[in-house]
Amino acid sequence: MRKPIFTGAGVAIVTPFTENGVNFDKLGELIDFQINEGIDSIIICGTTGEASTMPDDEHKAVIKFAVEKVSKRVPVIAGTGSNDTNHAISLSKYAEEVGADAILSVTPYYNKTTQKGLYEHFKLIANSIKTPVVLYNVPGRTGLNIDPQTVKQLSEIDNIVAIKECNLNQVGEIVKICPDDFTVYSGNDDQVVPLLALGGKGLISVMANIIPKKAHDLVSTFLAGNIEESRKIQLDLLNLIKALFIEVNPIPIKAAMNLMGMEVGKCRLPLVDMSEKNYNTLKQALQNYGLI
Repeated sequence: MRKPIFTGAGVAIVTPFTENGVNFDKLGELIDFQINEGIDSIIICGTTGEASTMPDDEHKAVIKFAVEKVSKRVPVIAGTGSNDTNHAISLSKYAEEVGADAILSVTPYYNKTTQKGLYEHFKLIANSIKTPVVLYNVPGRTGLNIDPQTVKQLSEIDNIVAIKECNLNQVGEIVKICPDDFTVYSGNDDQVVPLLALGGKGLISVMANIIPKKAHDLVSTFLAGNIEESRKIQLDLLNLIKALFIEVNPIPIKAAMNLMGMEVGKCRLPLVDMSEKNYNTLKQALQNYGLI
């Protein structure tokens, strides 16, 4: 029986940048803040971490730093996905070598593939390592969906243990047809309660960068059987979540963190600063929620 890598909320943590590269001191502060606030896992070098703009040496350095800084206090899941299978394998082997507890592997973007190609892509990655693999299905970014039957096939590979699913429409079918020890995590902050109601076990969260305890509580109250309290938390957060996604992630979450004094720096191009109108909307949402 495979155990979940984590239950509860994991943070898709931002990468703080300066003009010269990664601000490792700040990243260390953010990791400590998350763990002290009760987050259940650190997801490093994901979409929110802007891994797509990191050269390999920097990408690897950030994974290694996170693993060492966390020091087994919570699981570290390293983003090692690529639309080049061999590249994904190389990054995944490195993450395993430095001690990541799992890897997060996104569907191939831009060149895309067929469902058969998806199976072969993820199978080869999984077979190249012993570390647990979390699939990452985010059709809105990749233009490609992992169909439930493909997820089922992949879930039968021993170390493919979970999926971060952003397509709520197929969560029920995935839970129904996959083994009981295959874990489904929400990839959408605004749809956590529906996914948990269908059998999911947690959340990989953007909003947790600024409200880690609330993200944890959203999931833990549901899993403890207090569904009404979880529903209340979800509804109370909706306006804040909407503001955090008013422009493409991670532009608003980094702006929010900077407004809160966390000093995480700017996003890297092609991501740019928020429009004045959207920035003011975000600022108002943070004020309404008592965060600034």
